[in-house]
Amino acid sequence: MANWTLASLVRGIRTTRWPRRDDIPPGAVPLRLDGRAGDGREYKRLEDGAASPGNAVWTFRTAHSQGPLPRRFRHSVHVRFVDAGADGACISEVRLIDAPPYNMHRFGIFITASPREADVLLVAGPVTEAMRGALLKAYDAMATPRRVVAIGDEAINGGVFGKSFASAGGVHEVIPVDFIVPGCPPPPLAIIQGLLAAAGQIDVPQAEMTP
Repeated sequence: MANWTLASLVRGIRTTRWPRRDDIPPGAVPLRLDGRAGDGREYKRLEDGAASPGNAVWTFRTAHSQGPLPRRFRHSVHVRFVDAGADGACISEVRLIDAPPYNMHRFGIFITASPREADVLLVAGPVTEAMRGALLKAYDAMATPRRVVAIGDEAINGGVFGKSFASAGGVHEVIPVDFIVPGCPPPPLAIIQGLLAAAGQIDVPQAEMTP
C-alpha cells in the first residue's frame, strides 16, 4: 500500500491540462463538421483557427439552439446521460469523461441519475422506437431552463441507421437539440467541450447544417 502511495506522489497529477493548453490524448482524433458537407457525414481535422478553450473545435450550436444555460449554471451543471440506441462506442467514451485523465468535475459538471435533477440531457445514438418514449419522459421531467447535447453521428442524423421503422433517426426528430458533437465516436474531450458549451463556459460556432 505504501508503495502505491509513493508511486502516485512520484507520478504526480495526470489530468490533462486542457483547456488551458491544447492536449490531444493518444488515440483521440479531433473532428469537426466540414462546412462543405451538407449532410453532416463528412468531416475534416481542424488545423487552422482557434476557438477557446484550446484550438480544437468539436462542438457546434444547432440552428434552433437556445444557447447556453443562464449564467447562474456556469460552474454547477448536472447532466443526465441517455443511451437512445447507441452502438456502444459513444457509451465507452462517455464513461471516460469523469476518469482522472479528463476529470469533468474540475469544471463543475456532475452526472445525476435523475432527469428531475438534470440541467443538461446528454444523448447518444439514433433514437430507436423502443427508446422514443423513455427519451421524451426524461426530457419532460427536466426543469426549465434545460439544454440537450447530442453526441455522435448517429445522434445527429441517424448515422448508418438513418430513419426507418425501428429508428427515428437523429435526436432532433424527437426532442429539441441545442448542441451537437460530431464524431464516431467523439473523444472524451469533445464530449466535455459540448457540456462546457451548454454550461456557457465557452462559446462555439453554429453548424452550417441543421441536424
